[in-house]
Amino acid sequence: MSVRLRRLAQADGPRVLAWRNSPEVAAHMYSDHVIGEQEHALWLQAALTRPDRAYWIIELDGAPVGLANLVRIELEANRADLAIYLADPAVRGRGVGAAAEYLVLGHAFETRGLDKLWVEVLARNVPGWRLHESFGFTREALFRDHVRKGGVFQEVVGLGLLRREWPKAKALAEGRLARSWALPSLFLEA
Repeated sequence: MSVRLRRLAQADGPRVLAWRNSPEVAAHMYSDHVIGEQEHALWLQAALTRPDRAYWIIELDGAPVGLANLVRIELEANRADLAIYLADPAVRGRGVGAAAEYLVLGHAFETRGLDKLWVEVLARNVPGWRLHESFGFTREALFRDHVRKGGVFQEVVGLGLLRREWPKAKALAEGRLARSWALPSLFLEA
């Protein structure tokens, strides 16, 4: 099996719109509405052209299964926000998200030289924030009543990882990934 992150392309637009509106993905997003084609087109244009964003399609053995991104890339503060989701429920629990996270973290800290990555996860998404913690992210915030989903306020967990923490986290991640993946089978298209 191989995991590859390839750059988001215009042709991915319809697939990503379907993913964003799927119940499995929408349940973990901040927005709580069906995303229309015009709204999605504006998002896709920004995702493809703005220098403060980098988006990748996660592929498992050549099949698109999710999306990974760095957004709000701030050069002055040398930090960015990270987000990853698997749209295909059949690939969850197989280490695909962990492989994608490993690739993005390596790119962020080793290629881009960022000093900090930040993630925000709905508190009820326990597998989501636990994945980030397994990569060395530290819980830095709990935002109470931060997002309204289905008319109910939700808490959000904020986690951060510093570049100086990455070498230790990387070694631990490689140990875990080596048990389930051949590390040479992981690729990121910069």
